[in-house]
Amino acid sequence: MLDGLKRLFSGSSAAPAKDWDGVVPWAVSKQYAFREVQDEGFVIDGKLGTSPWRLEWGPSQRPYIEGHELRLRAELGLHSELQLVVLNRVLADQMEKSVYDQYIEGVQTRIDNQTPPEMRWLVMFPKLGSTELGPLKDRFVALGSVKTWLAKWLDGPLAQSLLSVRVADNVPVVLMIGRGRLMLRTAMTDPSVAPLQAWLRVFEAAMREAKRMASESTDSVSPSTHGSLWSASALPGDERDGKK
Repeated sequence: MLDGLKRLFSGSSAAPAKDWDGVVPWAVSKQYAFREVQDEGFVIDGKLGTSPWRLEWGPSQRPYIEGHELRLRAELGLHSELQLVVLNRVLADQMEKSVYDQYIEGVQTRIDNQTPPEMRWLVMFPKLGSTELGPLKDRFVALGSVKTWLAKWLDGPLAQSLLSVRVADNVPVVLMIGRGRLMLRTAMTDPSVAPLQAWLRVFEAAMREAKRMASESTDSVSPSTHGSLWSASALPGDERDGKK
């Protein structure tokens, strides 16, 4: 995986060998920067206003996504202690069972640094209730270090954008904020323009709402661990979501 990642960010900027089912013409028409990664996938760089984002399609970097995945990320300069995650409900249930089986049945008291941060946060932070989730409650689970920030972030345009993407209930979807970065992951076997556009709209809505919240919110960013099975001090300091 590490070798593939190195190739992903050091690949040639030469013209792609194929148009990836229309992806290249779409990227060119939007004036995005497209780069094919040999034997891996591709990278597209764009901007929302003056804020850059990166879209990657390639082999999955998470154990809960098989095959290939779509990744979107943007550095938003949010407070480093702000840790939020939104997951589709099926994935959240699977993660909770995995954590229970591995760490409770296995009598472990510490989550190691091989565990993805989104899984660690699932047992660290409180979830939004059904009322707070509103129309998202049937399809998604949301939790984080600052519940009021999370609820306001999801309210309105972002919630509607998430609900507008129709995928099967068992397709993993993760939208998260950590270490100042916004990240979206979802399974995608074959890239084509329509789903890329749909997820990019979700991501840009998340960017806009996160920037709005950063400018408007007076909520504390001190992590809340009520209901956590592990204290923050028992967790590794290097949040793996900072790794690409």
